[in-house]
Amino acid sequence: MKLDSVGISDFTCPVRIREQAGSLQQTVATIRLQAEMPRQSRKSCVSVFTSILGRYRDDMHATIFPQLLAEVREQLQARQADLEMSFPYFITKKAPVTGTGSLMEYRCTFAGRTGGEGRLLLTVEVPVTTLCPCSKEISAAGAHNQRAMVTLTVQPNRFIWLEELISLVEGCGSCELYALLKRPDEKFVTEQAYAHPMFVEDVVRKVAQQARRHTGIDWFSVEVESYESIHKHSAYAFVDSNDLEKA
Repeated sequence: MKLDSVGISDFTCPVRIREQAGSLQQTVATIRLQAEMPRQSRKSCVSVFTSILGRYRDDMHATIFPQLLAEVREQLQARQADLEMSFPYFITKKAPVTGTGSLMEYRCTFAGRTGGEGRLLLTVEVPVTTLCPCSKEISAAGAHNQRAMVTLTVQPNRFIWLEELISLVEGCGSCELYALLKRPDEKFVTEQAYAHPMFVEDVVRKVAQQARRHTGIDWFSVEVESYESIHKHSAYAFVDSNDLEKA
């Protein structure tokens, strides 16, 4: 019986990711590998992949990912190989008024394909605050706000730092999120959000506009899910840059 593909899933491994500041950040990646292997091949995906990964994991970055994937494909004699590596990435952020430092976590993914239509995709998941324009308009005092998750996936045409993509997204909500705030900071972020009300559709459009202007991005998709604070459901919006070109 011919199988379409074989591979490994939920494989965890310590890796070091390049930071824009010039250092390397230690983190733990969750990895999925899928390969279209010849019927007669008996090579073990795990042994081949772990051997190759061992040579790259101490300095992992987007430009090295296609090379790693090409080696996997070659050694497995696969017609095509798909590799996805997701990991938490931490950035020190300073609170807007007091300057108190704290670590913010962002979920990031490198995903690549080799063979056929090869490509590399970078994904960042960035939390922001959104404040409801309707609530602000109809209320005599206050307006409800909520945390929203923005997922930006891009196909780069050159090297792009994760920090670059995260920063692009964080400027597109009602206000940024911080891991630690003191009273003066809480006042600032509350008033900042109130002054910049946005629906999920507004956030998607703004991120898309910024991504379209970025010369290092060939294709992108943006999705925003707002975890509503006064509704049981979430609000959601999505856009694909290919659809924008057709519009």
